[in-house]
Amino acid sequence: MLLVLTLAPLLTGWVRLVKARLLGRRGPSPIQPYRDLLRLLRKEVVLAHNASWLFRATPYAMFTAIWLAAGLVPVFTTRLALAPAADLIALIALLGTARFFLALAGMDIGTSFGGIGSSREMMIAALAEPAMLMMVFSVAVLVRSTSLAEIAAFMTSGSVGLRVSLAMALIALVMVAIAENARIPIDNPSTHLELTMVHEAMVLEYSGRHLALVEAAAMLKLLLYVALIACIFVPWGLATGDRGTVLTGLLSFLAKLATAGAGLALFETSVAKMRVFRVGEFLGGALLLSLLGAIFLYVSRGV
Repeated sequence: MLLVLTLAPLLTGWVRLVKARLLGRRGPSPIQPYRDLLRLLRKEVVLAHNASWLFRATPYAMFTAIWLAAGLVPVFTTRLALAPAADLIALIALLGTARFFLALAGMDIGTSFGGIGSSREMMIAALAEPAMLMMVFSVAVLVRSTSLAEIAAFMTSGSVGLRVSLAMALIALVMVAIAENARIPIDNPSTHLELTMVHEAMVLEYSGRHLALVEAAAMLKLLLYVALIACIFVPWGLATGDRGTVLTGLLSFLAKLATAGAGLALFETSVAKMRVFRVGEFLGGALLLSLLGAIFLYVSRGV
C-alpha cells in the first residue's frame, strides 16, 4: 500500500518529463508532483455555499477506494497480505465506486462544467466497464479464476503460449486504461479546455487538501492500470510462490513503470485528441476486441 502511494506521483512526473523532452522542452522535475501535493495540502479549503456533505466526502471516498484497488494488484510479489481479496471483479467494483462518487460530486455544486464532465464520465464508463469485464472473462476462462495472484502465477508458468485472444484482451485493456485515466486521445490532462475536458470539469470546484486527494487518486489510478497490465500480461520478474525474490520483483516492477511511462508519453505526443463524439467509437472498438477475445478463447478451449 505504501509502495503504490509513493510511486504514483513519480510515475506521473516521469510521464510529464518524457513528454516535455519529446516536445523539445526541458520539462519539470519528476518529483514535481510531490511538491504540488504538499503545496495543496497546506492550502485552505474553499467550498461553495451550496456544497453538501457529499461534495466534502467524495475526495476521501474516492482516494480510499482507488488506493485500496491499487493495493490489491500484485505489483512485485503475489505473497501479499491482501492477496486473498485481490480479485478482478472486486477491483472493478472499487473503481466504479470511485467514479460514482466523483460524478455525483461534479453535479453537486450545480455548475455547467461539472454537469458536462459528469455526463461525459458516465458515457465513457458505460462502454469502458463492459470492455473491462469482457477482458476479465477472457482471462478467467483461461485461468479458471479471477484472483490476480493465481492469474499471475499461471501466466508465469510458461504454459500459456501465444494466443490471439489474449492479444485482443491486452489491446482492449490498454484502450480502457487510456480512457479511464483521461489521457490523449480521450482527454488532455495538461489543459483546461472547457468544451473538451472530462476529468478536470468535475474537479474544478475543489481546492486545498480536497484537490490534493483528488489529484493523488488520479495518480494512483494511472499506476493501478500500469500495474494491472504488467501483472496479467507482462508478469515476468514477479515473485510468485515458487520462483523469484521480492527484490527481483521490485526491480522488474520499477523497470515496467519506466517503460510504460515512456511509452505513454511517446503515444501522447504522436497522436491528436479526438472529438468527444468519437470517444464512443474508440471504446466501442475496445468492447468489440474484448468480446472477440472472449469468444475466440471460449471456442478454442471448447474445440
